[in-house]
Amino acid sequence: MKYAIIEISGRQFWIETGKYYDFNRIPTELGKQIILNRVLLVNDEGNVLIGKPYLESVKITGKILEHLRGKKTIVYKMRPKKKTRRKQGHRQELTRVLIEDINVN
Repeated sequence: MKYAIIEISGRQFWIETGKYYDFNRIPTELGKQIILNRVLLVNDEGNVLIGKPYLESVKITGKILEHLRGKKTIVYKMRPKKKTRRKQGHRQELTRVLIEDINVN
C-alpha cells in the first residue's frame, strides 16, 4: 500500500491514490491539475522515506473536483448574569481534490 503524509493549508493529511480529500479553499479552476510538493513522509510498499522537513524528490498530482462549503458550525458566546448572548454560524470554504498519483523519483 502506497501512502504519503502531506502538509497543505496548515494541516497534515494522510493521503492515498484514488481517494479524494477536502482541503481549505484552493483558488484554482475546476478540473485543473495541481502538484502537492510539501511531502513529509512516503511509504512505498514498505520503503519509508522521511523528509527533513520535506521530501524534494516526491511529487503528488491531484485534480480539483469541486469547490464546496463544509457543515455549519455554531459559535455561541454568552456572559453569565449579564444578559449578553451572541450566536453566529460559520461554513468553511473547501476544495475537493482527487489524488491521482504519488510519484517517487
